[in-house]
Amino acid sequence: MVYTNKATDQRKRQEVARSGDNPGLVTLCGVCGIVGYVGHRPALDVVLDGLRRLEYRGYDSAGVAVLDGAGGLAVERKAGRLSNLEERLDEVGREAFAGTAGMGHTRWATHGAPIDRNSHPHRDVTGRVAVVHNGIIENFAALRAELEARGVEMASDTDTETTAHLIAIAYTEGDTAGDLAGSVRAVVRRLEGAFTLVVTHADQPDTVVAARRSSPLVVGVGEGETFVASDVSAFIEHTREAVELGQDQVVVITREGYEVTDFVGEAAEAKPFTVNWDLSAAEKGGHEYFMLKEIEEQPDALANTLRGHFVGGRIVLDEQRLSDQDLRDVDKVFVVACGSAYHSGLVAKYAIEHWTRLPVEVELASEFRYRDPVLDRDTLVVAVSQSGETADTLEAVRHARAQKARVLAVCNTNGAQIPRESDAVLYTHAGPEIGVASTKAFLAQIAANYLVGLALAQARGTKYPDEVAREFHELEAMPKAVQQVLGTVEQVRALGRELADSKAVLFLGRHVGYPVALEGALKLKELAYMHAEGFAAGELKHGPIALIEEGLPVVVVMPSPKGRAVLHSKLVSNISEIQARGARTIVIAEEGDETVRPFADHLIEVPAVSTLLQPLVSTVPLQVLAAEIARSRGYDVDKPRNLAKSVTVE
Repeated sequence: MVYTNKATDQRKRQEVARSGDNPGLVTLCGVCGIVGYVGHRPALDVVLDGLRRLEYRGYDSAGVAVLDGAGGLAVERKAGRLSNLEERLDEVGREAFAGTAGMGHTRWATHGAPIDRNSHPHRDVTGRVAVVHNGIIENFAALRAELEARGVEMASDTDTETTAHLIAIAYTEGDTAGDLAGSVRAVVRRLEGAFTLVVTHADQPDTVVAARRSSPLVVGVGEGETFVASDVSAFIEHTREAVELGQDQVVVITREGYEVTDFVGEAAEAKPFTVNWDLSAAEKGGHEYFMLKEIEEQPDALANTLRGHFVGGRIVLDEQRLSDQDLRDVDKVFVVACGSAYHSGLVAKYAIEHWTRLPVEVELASEFRYRDPVLDRDTLVVAVSQSGETADTLEAVRHARAQKARVLAVCNTNGAQIPRESDAVLYTHAGPEIGVASTKAFLAQIAANYLVGLALAQARGTKYPDEVAREFHELEAMPKAVQQVLGTVEQVRALGRELADSKAVLFLGRHVGYPVALEGALKLKELAYMHAEGFAAGELKHGPIALIEEGLPVVVVMPSPKGRAVLHSKLVSNISEIQARGARTIVIAEEGDETVRPFADHLIEVPAVSTLLQPLVSTVPLQVLAAEIARSRGYDVDKPRNLAKSVTVE
């Protein structure tokens, strides 16, 4: 069958004219929120509720498709926030979306302008098939050329649309004619890249089909209703019973339940699990924004991450497929991560080297495999990722495994791809993190990385059992210390309001304070769109001091005068130097450290803890500071521009 539709081409030209966008730009979907539903409730309500909880995954555009049960498929989509879509639905009349099966999408584009015609769902030219998609189809150009050779007119610039046409063709031709699941399987076998696809067809009003490869997708199982989503928060209001889909699997959901196969059509196993948090965990809890709520949840996130990992006097991991002998054989450690997770790895380097005497390299995952690192069977690669789906980190894991290195994942998402492809797993139990800028997940990663270090020290005998126990019990005391820091929130927020008009902020630190400085600068860049830089304080006179000018805010993360007395005195000198040049000094220092008070225009005190654990308390004020500066400048703290929560494409 040849698909041609002149009306499609006319509509495309009209939408381009209205948007003013360049139709030559290709728009791909990188990190998106997806929800699908079949059941007894109004599908539109379920899907929109799910999208509200998934909007943190992307807010460039949103769309819905609902099967009306009488052979109709209603689709609406709109660029911008989800509220734009809801306004559009009110305009066209929600009665057209009255079915009990459907799907929705909230999108974050990796490149190309997000406009109406590039929003999901995408349909074939007959309007009978609708598709939503997360990820990138790397061979879409060849598929598009093939379709255009058949006479298919494209209505968008996206890779996603090609799948809608291909599935429609498979549904009408050949061995899979009339078989929606079979048609989807036939098409996904041809796709290259990382993707989740959810598909509906007007001929099958009680069925939704989904497929995944290296992109998150989970099934929710209720009474007389079934869900698919990129995150369990989309359906947690209705059910806590979920099913983790594996790599290269297709799921068919109906009111009665679900059926899972591989891409060929053979029956496949999926792992059921029960979600251990409820709807209230995904709500703001009375706070102005999610990030502030999540900052205040950090004591619980730390406690939950540590809980159950010291049993019988020994550190234990969640899924340890590495023996003590494997850990004893390790002669080098790489930590690979991106963004805030990378900063958690920099902190880990200090602890792991100190406790184990093993050399530790911390690598940006995006650079790791491209520089041809030296790896072998005795190398341990620690992959840190909140989502467990971070594309660069996943590829680093695969490269490490190909070089026979052992891989240990630190992840906040049960059953995600990185843990599945690793030799051992340590889950951070921070709970859902809705704010795009990482807070509680970051602190949980630091704590988990410390556990990895202690597990290595334990296996290698570089620490006696009583020393491992002592270090763990110090970690156990950290939630209380962080709770104490949260008592300074209002003080720090007031300071943030004072600094909101600043053009730039510098951050200085030494030893474990240096990664904290980097994290503080990243938070300010992410949230307030300000120029911010973190420096090792010892480098100040090697160039950065030239940036100091009258009134420039400089945040200094002070080491303990007891634990690192030499570094402390050197930083006092640094503060004196920058203050003498007119800088406005904001000093984060241990309680009772009176030596810094004369040099601090603003002093933020944190509890006295051991040197290696100080990042867990000194990071918190910097999170609050960045959030309040952003709020005072009128920005959306939870949804900073151009960013998404999980980066699932390179």
